Amino acid sequence: MRTSDLVRAAVANTFRSKLRTTLTVLALFVGAFTLTLTTALGAGVSDYVSKQVASLGADDVLLVSTASAATEDGPAVYDPETSSASSGTPNPLGGDGGTLTSADIETLEDIDGVDSVEPVSPVALDWVEVGGSAKFEFTISPTSSITRADLAAGEQLDAASDDAQLILPDEYLDALGFADADDAVGTTATLGLTDVLGAQHEVEAEIVGVSNASLLTSGAGGNAELLAELAEVQKAGVDSPDRYQIAIARFDPALSAVEIADLKARIADEGMSGQTVADQLGLIQTVITGITGVLNAFAVVALLAAAFGIVNTLLMSVQERTREIGLMKAMGMGNARVFALFSLEAAFIGLLGSLLGVVVAIGLGVPLAGALASGPLSGLAGLSILLFEPASIGAVIVLIVAIAFVAGTLPARRAARKTPIDALRYE
Repeated sequence: MRTSDLVRAAVANTFRSKLRTTLTVLALFVGAFTLTLTTALGAGVSDYVSKQVASLGADDVLLVSTASAATEDGPAVYDPETSSASSGTPNPLGGDGGTLTSADIETLEDIDGVDSVEPVSPVALDWVEVGGSAKFEFTISPTSSITRADLAAGEQLDAASDDAQLILPDEYLDALGFADADDAVGTTATLGLTDVLGAQHEVEAEIVGVSNASLLTSGAGGNAELLAELAEVQKAGVDSPDRYQIAIARFDPALSAVEIADLKARIADEGMSGQTVADQLGLIQTVITGITGVLNAFAVVALLAAAFGIVNTLLMSVQERTREIGLMKAMGMGNARVFALFSLEAAFIGLLGSLLGVVVAIGLGVPLAGALASGPLSGLAGLSILLFEPASIGAVIVLIVAIAFVAGTLPARRAARKTPIDALRYE
């Protein structure tokens, strides 16, 4: 029997018991459907995060903060010579809120591999208003001066500008009375803050752009000139030791990953912690991968349960077709061909279940993703919550067919080992 004849026979034999085959296919369908959706969910969110990381830019800087005060043996002992005061506010790098001193900045500048250092003072804003509008609580990301915003309108911040510039989050548009993002660009915003002596101050900044909402960044954006002006106003001329929330350490963008790791180690040896922008966002990617991995695990469990269904289906088929197997062997069909025939039946059942699951998942997932993008997730521009990639879909189909094929080897082996005489005598 030729291979093409084997395939045709396997397909025809699959539908001998339509009810039994249908139930087995439906069991595989559940696993394929779930696995396709969870894979698309992971791909969609990962693609969004990757685009956001790429848009942030700043791949030649390390964001340096104080090292964590905790040690393996508990909190670090206070040393008046080396310990720094806590700012009392959360550290944007996820630390404990400690501040860098002028001595830390000088130490950082002397580290081999660091080209330049820009200290960033902690800035606490009270409110924002535009043209006499109501006042709203407001924050500025301390790292916004070196990253690129995901713009809905306008331009990126100009690091070299002597004018105070602001990028406004799109969530403030309606509150501040703007018709749309373009309407806000070019207007002047007034920022209110309180200095260390308790006096109220106002600082004006031009809105040069409007940013889309993002999973990866929070707060408005301000250029170096605006951040420096706010920090100076907040100090109120008080002669006190300089304290910095973070420091931006620039390095040669041509450095390899190993060289960047060595640079981080040298910074760590000085009691500080250096992270790239991608490092900070890596935790988000890890969480996403973990969640999709757990969901995929449930799909795989469903597939394993379906595999037992395939074994049961084919074992019953082998028993029902014992005399037929004996006749095929008596006519010269070898063990390998008999094994291949039943294995192909199992693989075909797997193919039917996987194709059905994938098609239904895509058919439901595409409109669902569109509805979510224009509804609950409309604030996250560029996010396609379900991304069906051809490679991932192909991998799901191949995996399920492989599971079905392996599940069919036991019945196929039993069929191949039957002797013609015993099989023909079977009642």
